[in-house]
Amino acid sequence: MRDPYTVLGVPRSAGDKEIKSAYRKLAKAYHPDQNKDDPKAQAKFAEATAAYDLLSDKTKRGQFDRGEIDAEGNPKFSGFDFSGMGGGMGGGAGGARARRGAGGQTGGPGGFSAEDILREFMGGFSGAGMGGAGPRPGAGAGFGAGPGAGAASTKGQDLTASIKVTLEQVHSGASVPVRLQNGKTLSVKLPKDAEDGQQVRLKGQGSPSPLGGQPGDAIVTLRMERHKRFRREGHDLRVDVPITLYEAVLGGKIRVPTLEGAVELNVPAGVDTSKALRLKGKGLAGKGDLMVRLNIVLPEGGDADLESLMRFWRDQKTYKVRDN
Repeated sequence: MRDPYTVLGVPRSAGDKEIKSAYRKLAKAYHPDQNKDDPKAQAKFAEATAAYDLLSDKTKRGQFDRGEIDAEGNPKFSGFDFSGMGGGMGGGAGGARARRGAGGQTGGPGGFSAEDILREFMGGFSGAGMGGAGPRPGAGAGFGAGPGAGAASTKGQDLTASIKVTLEQVHSGASVPVRLQNGKTLSVKLPKDAEDGQQVRLKGQGSPSPLGGQPGDAIVTLRMERHKRFRREGHDLRVDVPITLYEAVLGGKIRVPTLEGAVELNVPAGVDTSKALRLKGKGLAGKGDLMVRLNIVLPEGGDADLESLMRFWRDQKTYKVRDN
């Protein structure tokens, strides 16, 4: 993978908010659901997700900035000299002699085996290894065998997926099933303040490590479905409710929908419908309010008595609601 800072288009000094904002823009532009026939867009989405995964993890970001791991999260190794090792991983006799310890021990007859080279490359030698006087514990037992084998530090690949969720599901903190790329189905517990584009990490639910290390994680992106009735503003919700002309004039109690069922709202006489009425604590997850906008609806087909009354008001009781 390319440098994660380059992928997200942020400087190395970028803070968490700047990194998150950059990722959201890329995820929105290249999300597979919006680019089903564009494999390049899907690849860019995966690349952006991997870059965000690394930079949003303080430990991994620090390791990357110090040059300890590469852009894919794999450890970098220095000081290993491949010179004189011949054309293959097994190496020639010259390479074996150059790297043989004082005790003359090697990974196999005639020089290092590929297993021994990989063990050193993964940092898996014990104190009795290359330069020790005796054979290394677990030698010849297979890659990753023996105490301290470095292969176990190699994490499996993370898997990504996205799911559509409703306001009701977020409000109740529901668990929603998601199907991963490998066909596995998991249950995702939704945070009660979940937002569109937010990611939920499921530890150890990714691909297994090819070298016997920890499995990767499953990274699930949440996509909020548009609600047919409510509009979300942070933790607050907005809803439009129709009322009759006489309810607006005389006031009264009306039923108003919420995410937990309908409740009663007291409409004051002569209510100003240009201002929303607030229902405290009826917003998302009880952290916000429900803002109710009242819309006056006249009777269908008109009404002769109402029209006569309105002509009287127009001629005898004129009042202004606009500046011009």
